[in-house]
Amino acid sequence: MKKEGYYSSGEFAKLARVTLRTIRYYDKQNILKPSLVTESGARFYTKEDLARLQQILLLKYLGFSLDDIREMTVADADYHLMLDSLHIQLKLVRDRIEQMQLVENAIRSTAAAIQDERSVDWSRMLELIHLTGMEKSLKNQYQDASNISARINLHSLCSQNPEGWFPWIFRMCDLKPGMQILELGCGDGTLWTSNLSRLPDEISITLSDLSEGMLRDTRRSLGAENERFSFTAFDCADIPFEDQRFDLVIANHVLFYCEDIPRVCMEVRRVLRPDGRFVCSAYGSAHMREVSQLVRDFDERIVLSAERLYEKFGRENGESILRPFFENVEWYSYEDSLSVHTPEPLISYILSCHGNQNQYILNRYNDFRSFAKKRTDRGFRITKDAGLFLCKKKF
Repeated sequence: MKKEGYYSSGEFAKLARVTLRTIRYYDKQNILKPSLVTESGARFYTKEDLARLQQILLLKYLGFSLDDIREMTVADADYHLMLDSLHIQLKLVRDRIEQMQLVENAIRSTAAAIQDERSVDWSRMLELIHLTGMEKSLKNQYQDASNISARINLHSLCSQNPEGWFPWIFRMCDLKPGMQILELGCGDGTLWTSNLSRLPDEISITLSDLSEGMLRDTRRSLGAENERFSFTAFDCADIPFEDQRFDLVIANHVLFYCEDIPRVCMEVRRVLRPDGRFVCSAYGSAHMREVSQLVRDFDERIVLSAERLYEKFGRENGESILRPFFENVEWYSYEDSLSVHTPEPLISYILSCHGNQNQYILNRYNDFRSFAKKRTDRGFRITKDAGLFLCKKKF
């Protein structure tokens, strides 16, 4: 007898407006497994499975392979995860629209050149091939956006400091009218979107990131017509601006990702004006340690980060790294902790880490969710050991 709230494979296919063959194929490919399989082998699905199918079909429409989709979706339709996923999917759709507009313009330009000149401009053709190939992987952009969203979401939902990390960073930057500002590794631009109403009008802010996709997201969030912002993609070890250009350079949780931190510091010093300031945030060794312990308690093989970022650049060693390049290097702690009472934002955060956790969690996802729920039902406290170095240019 069928359980209430469950749909047979045929009913589910009809509800989703896909073929039964599609549902069976996704089952076979381990992309969408049924929520219930009876002893007789009958397969049943739920509305939560329908939400997951929505993600799968949209990602497939955007051009992702089934292998990509398998990595990019999680078997949980909790509204926290679904809302995050929908927001990121919306960004992907906007990216695809922008890319298609570029392709359209390139085709028009190439066709017009052929018609007018009666010859083929191979440089234009190569540009068109490059655009249609879309070398910049949307998969990477999706994962980057997903990871940033998951980390910000956990902190915004569970932080005990009412000010919030980004308003605190903004306040510590002490912006004044007329300043020229550069942010290295701006990510999704939350520092600015969350403080937009507090910005002086007479100010110029250059946002940079390695990812063109992140810059597109940020440009859309801030409004393309906002003349206070400009956007440039580059590696912060090679800043493409003249000497003494900026009054303030910001690197929010960026330096520990850089391969050559001293070179980045030299570049920052070069582009700072006399008495210019460098604001760079970092973690300490105690930051989020309870999360690492949680996943090890579930499976001792899990390591959330392939390297300890605070050992590359952190609260404990940051001053010694910065001191050769800057003076008045001072550390300011952001006093905060997390109090987590539901598992969803914590699980999203864990899955966003750069370690091997997905190897041991995704195939036991329901077990891990139950494990995390038991911990968070009692209230799960997480240490935050973070802050920033405030430096002045050294002559």
